Amino acid sequence: MTTTTPYEIVIKGRATERFLRPLLDDFSLDHDIEGGTRLTGHVRDAAHLHGIVAHLTSVGAELISIGPITPTQHAAIQPPDLHPTPQNETSTHS
Repeated sequence: MTTTTPYEIVIKGRATERFLRPLLDDFSLDHDIEGGTRLTGHVRDAAHLHGIVAHLTSVGAELISIGPITPTQHAAIQPPDLHPTPQNETSTHS
């Protein structure tokens, strides 16, 4: 059984999904913080964490903070929506 640890990563600026695509399977993206982008999700182990930091470094992201989050904060983490509904999709009812 693999245990994961909930983490929060904050980077400077508004990062796009394209920029963060390799991380979106494990992390949710939040732009609601001023001047930054928050990623919340689960880290499997030290190697996974190092891979995340390596990716952020390779794309020139400025890391503001990274660390495990408390169980209370963890309860607020929603898994990434892997199949979002297009926002401009409309339904027609007769």
